[in-house]
Amino acid sequence: MLNVYLTPEDLVDALRVDARAGLTASPKWLSPKWFYDARGSELFEEITQLPEYYPTRTERALLADCAPAIAELTRPEMLIELGSGSSEKTRLLLDAMKGSLHTYVPQDVSVTALEGAARQIDAEFPDLDVVGVVSDFTGSLHHLPNGGKRAVAFLGGTLGNLIPAERAEFLAGVAAVLDSGESLILGVGLVTDPAVLVPAYDDSVGVTAQFNLNVLSVLNKQLGADFPIEAFRHVALWDSENQWIEMRLEASRDLSVRIEDLDLEITFAKGEQLRTEISAKFTVDSISAELEAAGFAVQKVWTDDDQRFALLCADRV
Repeated sequence: MLNVYLTPEDLVDALRVDARAGLTASPKWLSPKWFYDARGSELFEEITQLPEYYPTRTERALLADCAPAIAELTRPEMLIELGSGSSEKTRLLLDAMKGSLHTYVPQDVSVTALEGAARQIDAEFPDLDVVGVVSDFTGSLHHLPNGGKRAVAFLGGTLGNLIPAERAEFLAGVAAVLDSGESLILGVGLVTDPAVLVPAYDDSVGVTAQFNLNVLSVLNKQLGADFPIEAFRHVALWDSENQWIEMRLEASRDLSVRIEDLDLEITFAKGEQLRTEISAKFTVDSISAELEAAGFAVQKVWTDDDQRFALLCADRV
């Protein structure tokens, strides 16, 4: 079953709003959610296989170790996964939760990703009801279904793409839809050596650069823009004050861009940078404090041996 609360038209409308706000701001910015058209999703899958990009494999190894303990702590009847994509890592949780779990709810903006994941999960877990939700997790938490004790999984370090005010609003929103005793299973990147962090977002073969530049292709296709993609270069840096990685696109020359759908013309000076993503990293104490401020009590934290990634189980108070 697929519940659709977000249409392709809704997505383009949201892109228009974001693009106008971000590209007329100073400094300019775009939301990382717009990376993920079909090409962007393919490129991200390539990124997860790169030797420099440790988060995906580190989280997967942690989940492989911790899934039984997570299942024991949470004992959900319904598992809701926000930003599920292909649901690949989730199988570790679904396996561990056999017995208590009767429903899996993958949520994503992509109908295609959800349909593919639902088919595979149906085949592998025939006793499980799979109810897909097509929505934007930041604005539609109220659409999440109810039906027995729930656990919400938000994996992949995606929380770090939100600025602090957005994180606070999002976590409070998750808390608001959960009942006391229901759980949040959260995966976050930890603050570590910038010599490890930066290459994860600026790999030696340039896949991340292609991924970053692809957002300009999205604007060109969806909004009738004329970004000269060859005139921008990928930049990744560590902001130690905010404790996040920033990805940016830097103009290599003075240029102007017309965005037909917005009836908008914008200019870039040579060297001007457009921020396309933040990826905040946390300490165990800092993410625990954010969870507690939102109305959760942290039950258990697992980290890898190198202290680069953490999984947290937190219960709604």
